Amino acid sequence: MPILTNVPSQLDNILTLALVAALALVVIIAIICKAVKNKKTAAAPQEEAIVEEVMPTAAPGSAGQLKIHDVEPKTAAMLMAIVADRLQKPLNELRFVSIKEVK
Repeated sequence: MPILTNVPSQLDNILTLALVAALALVVIIAIICKAVKNKKTAAAPQEEAIVEEVMPTAAPGSAGQLKIHDVEPKTAAMLMAIVADRLQKPLNELRFVSIKEVK
């Protein structure tokens, strides 16, 4: 009979252990999510800095800033030249806001 009286106590210990393990898992997941978010936000300013290094000042006759996303600067320049040619407009009369590769 002592085995049957000890079962509820063992069940309580197992449930407590499971609750502590689940809580620890939630805390670990929260820490990992925060680290990934911080890593993404830290990488974004570096990408903008690279674009600003390539084009630090506006050229005469330019129409403002251009944001390039996932495209090489050479490819972006080629796309702008093609658009200007197709529209038969000088490049300095066109305003490009953003160039982004569509996947």
